[in-house]
Amino acid sequence: MKSFRINNILKTILGICFSISSTAVFGQSKIPYPFIVDSMNVICIPNKESSRLSNFYEKLNLQIRGCEDQLSILHIGGSHVQADMFSHQVRSHFDTLISDSHASRGIIFPFETAKTNNPSNYKVSHTGYWISSRNVRENRVAELGVMGIAVTTSDSSASITVNLNTEEEKHRWKFNRLTLIGYGDSRLVEPVLCVDDTTYIAVYDSVSSTYVYKLQHLAERFTMKIIQKDSVNHSFTVNGFIPENDNRGIVYHAIGVNGASVPSYLSCEHFERDLALIHPDLVIFAIGINDAVPENFSDSVFIANYDSLIAKIETVVPNCAYIFITNNDSFRKNGSGKSSTYSVNKNGLKVQRDFYELARRHDGGVWDMFAIMGGLSSMKQWEAFGLAQKDKIHFTRKGYKLMGDMIYHAIIDSYNNTMMKKR
Repeated sequence: MKSFRINNILKTILGICFSISSTAVFGQSKIPYPFIVDSMNVICIPNKESSRLSNFYEKLNLQIRGCEDQLSILHIGGSHVQADMFSHQVRSHFDTLISDSHASRGIIFPFETAKTNNPSNYKVSHTGYWISSRNVRENRVAELGVMGIAVTTSDSSASITVNLNTEEEKHRWKFNRLTLIGYGDSRLVEPVLCVDDTTYIAVYDSVSSTYVYKLQHLAERFTMKIIQKDSVNHSFTVNGFIPENDNRGIVYHAIGVNGASVPSYLSCEHFERDLALIHPDLVIFAIGINDAVPENFSDSVFIANYDSLIAKIETVVPNCAYIFITNNDSFRKNGSGKSSTYSVNKNGLKVQRDFYELARRHDGGVWDMFAIMGGLSSMKQWEAFGLAQKDKIHFTRKGYKLMGDMIYHAIIDSYNNTMMKKR
């Protein structure tokens, strides 16, 4: 009880001073890798001052002072985000920043049910037969929302079980309200929620295509079962789950699909509808590594696609703040087997420039991952130090966590600098 009171007193003092220490991320020393350009670990703002980011930092300040219930951050990308190691590291930092009672975990999807890699920080299992649809595929059996992926079944034995925590999380994430984003081809198919020994029936909203379940207590685990009410089975599609509680804090949503590019998300029929459920105060864009794969990469097309995506977002949250993450340095694989070689993808330089242009156009900031890594060909050094995988595109768990530490550090420093100017 004593430490709890001291914690709250310290947080109150920090709120009054408009300052948060970021040294806890790395300790007192600099980042412990000589090839990382520590001086670039900042949020660069091409317009010198971003009114959008400034407004977000004002809301963050209200959070610290206990005057705001919740803030919502959306981190959206491809395989880097589907794995949810990078984004979960940032989520964990923000979760411990604000309160001793943990805020909601953020939107999730049962990737295991779709037969693709599930984030290791929550557990998923399923029964029955499910078919997946993804925004990276042209042939789909389901309409897609903001998650960019869905699973569909007409199997009467179908179910999905989710545990929000693993042994490592130790009962961290809990919910007493669950929003299921999904739809059936008939009202004769119904999703019910089973938590412990209690079955919950949803309140259905046809406009948002959601089923909302309100629980009698906080829980960590649930099973969704598909109930067929007809002699003929009907299909039901799951587009995602949003487990929520009433604790104040920062809700950090991570959305990623392996191989996804900006056009992948533009192709999602209900992107805006589902985005309204998240209603982000800040969007962290991490889409671009797959856009930059083709040899004939076009700056103008890339920027135009991003402009279109941001236009969609602004129909829902017109005052949203933006941070753009430049692509990591990466290599292309040439050939196959033992004779294969790797060559550096020079499009990384072009995309780096494009993100600064996008931040200028949309009053955002840039976290320049490409420069922080060490620039062109730096991925080799990351691999040599066990921070990147052999494919020279993806990072190891250690590398992703380091990236999460760094961007959190940069955001907090940017917040401090902005608030100090307003004193």
